[in-house]
Amino acid sequence: MENNQVVTKQSAFRGVRMRKWGKWVSEIRQPGTKTRIWLGSYETPEMAAAAYDVAALHFRGRSGAHLNFPELADSLPRPASSKPEDVQLAAQEAALSFRKPIAENCSLGPVRIGLSPSQIQAINESPLDSPKMWMELAAGTFWSPDQMLLYDGIDEVCEWGNYGMQVESIWD
Repeated sequence: MENNQVVTKQSAFRGVRMRKWGKWVSEIRQPGTKTRIWLGSYETPEMAAAAYDVAALHFRGRSGAHLNFPELADSLPRPASSKPEDVQLAAQEAALSFRKPIAENCSLGPVRIGLSPSQIQAINESPLDSPKMWMELAAGTFWSPDQMLLYDGIDEVCEWGNYGMQVESIWD
């Protein structure tokens, strides 16, 4: 790890732990049962902790819940009922309020792709496996139509040797 940081799988937050792959997860036991309610998998431990707080506050009440963010208890969303789906929904809403803001120079607007009107028409009017659509798309790319390999059926096997291509297995 960089800067000699030690990453532990346990969090400083109640009801939160880190998965092997780095996501933070949260769950809580339903009172009086051995079952747990899965509250979600999140990007940060704070998000998972907020999800836990919603469920703990709902099931244990203000006096019985050990909250990660007690100062936020009044502003946390409340589940509509004790059904796991309602608790999960409110927990996710609280977690999203802890999401880190997106960098200002990052745009989430629509992405423009340079397709011609005829290409767009081919996409809209032709099924995805249509040779016409592939020919239209190839016309707008660096492929020439004779470089495209088109075949009618999925059961048909293409002999690569016929096209002057050398194919090597990635497993060799």
